[in-house]
Amino acid sequence: MPSLSSFFLMALLFSLIFSIMISSTSAQGPPSPGYYPSSKINRVNFYQAYRNLWGSQHQRVDQSSLTIWLDRSSGSGFKSLHSYRSGYFGAAIKLQSGYTAGVITSLYLSNNEDHPGNHDEIDIEFLGTTPGKPYTLQTNVYVRGSGDGNIIGREMRFHLWFDPTQDFHNYAILWTPSEIIFLVDDVPIRRYPRKNDATFPLRPMYVYGSIWDASNWATEDGKYRADYRYQPFVGRYTNFKLGGCTVGSPAWCRSPSASPSGYSGLSRQQYSAMQWIQSNYMFYYYCHDWKRDHTLTPEC
Repeated sequence: MPSLSSFFLMALLFSLIFSIMISSTSAQGPPSPGYYPSSKINRVNFYQAYRNLWGSQHQRVDQSSLTIWLDRSSGSGFKSLHSYRSGYFGAAIKLQSGYTAGVITSLYLSNNEDHPGNHDEIDIEFLGTTPGKPYTLQTNVYVRGSGDGNIIGREMRFHLWFDPTQDFHNYAILWTPSEIIFLVDDVPIRRYPRKNDATFPLRPMYVYGSIWDASNWATEDGKYRADYRYQPFVGRYTNFKLGGCTVGSPAWCRSPSASPSGYSGLSRQQYSAMQWIQSNYMFYYYCHDWKRDHTLTPEC
């Protein structure tokens, strides 16, 4: 009969092997979505589609790549040349490593300049972090809300299955009249369907990107703030992809589809990949937050 110490040693060894197997599985990344929407979208140079919006002294364009940075004096942002009714909006982004608490690097749609105090927004935001902790990718949808204290956010937050500071990865928003799909390297991580007009953004929006100081909430609800001893904080963008219907497009214009069928929704394989992501890497979903007033989010 094995001794008690041998039993515990065997149990420890089994636990270690099991942990390695799980880590190895996770390291392989999500299942293949089977379809890659970005391959159907034209790549554009920065100045073909965008312009500086603010912080021009903190922005540099080098051929097809853009670098923006934040220091104690300013951050920086850019904006699309056109407003869109729908479309695919993506870029490859590489984040800064080290201490980045309080700093947000983003790619998003908004009509805040057209509807101040009553705007719509679709967000991909990277919430800065402290060394040893992963970045948070926050997706969010606002419908007729703004910074006036009446924001009704629809946040879904993820940790990623890779280190976003080590290389460029592709992030995209696909917005159609029937749904919003958030994609990472062509894998859908979230689908937000149009259930009624009151909970879905329908007014035209511009595309934006920015890096800015959100110390009051970005990292662990403001526990850790931007520390300018580590400045500058840098965000790098390349592989800009944009395809959709501008405000001036003809009525028959149709936005790209996320699925191989060409219609709304996702294929079974895409749903499977999305469910894998949400099961393994999603850690916050507003509909599951019991502290929220869900009469304000009837889609839940």
